[in-house]
Amino acid sequence: MFWRYSLTKKPSLFPTLKLLYFGLETDNPALIIYGDTMPLTPFHLAIQVRDIDEARDFYGVKMGLPEGRSAQEWIDFNLFGHQLVTHLNPAIGKSGKVPSIANGVDGHGVPVPHFGVVLNFEDWEALATKVAEFIDGFIIEPYIRFKGEPGEQGTMFFTDPSGNSLEFKAFRDIEKELFAK
Repeated sequence: MFWRYSLTKKPSLFPTLKLLYFGLETDNPALIIYGDTMPLTPFHLAIQVRDIDEARDFYGVKMGLPEGRSAQEWIDFNLFGHQLVTHLNPAIGKSGKVPSIANGVDGHGVPVPHFGVVLNFEDWEALATKVAEFIDGFIIEPYIRFKGEPGEQGTMFFTDPSGNSLEFKAFRDIEKELFAK
């Protein structure tokens, strides 16, 4: 590795880490390291949907994601602090789906591509109960993957109406288990 870090105290709720990257010190939050990982900053993900009103209903009404900016052909949603943008693609068609493949993981066909958020177990279980009320069915029912192994996690997969696959995971100790080998 080409970096090392040192903790410096600043008058704020969170300590700031000074990053030495190739010998240069920076306060750039994109480069500040917590432990052995980068800090979690919001990601931006843009996905295709077949119908904007349908996406607004699925993500906004049913999933309960707060809506941000929008226009006739796109909507920003707050996905647990991350920016999810649904963009209209009329080429998908009124009943079409975005393409995906499945790869084997832990005896299940995991859809690719997919996206989602890592949650604590309590929030993950609540989300699984909520989602089960409005989806047609899970691609992979909520279950514990890699039970008793490093990286043990709760996981579930489902799709939005346009066929975009979502995975939500849970770890008992996210910081220690997310990248466990």
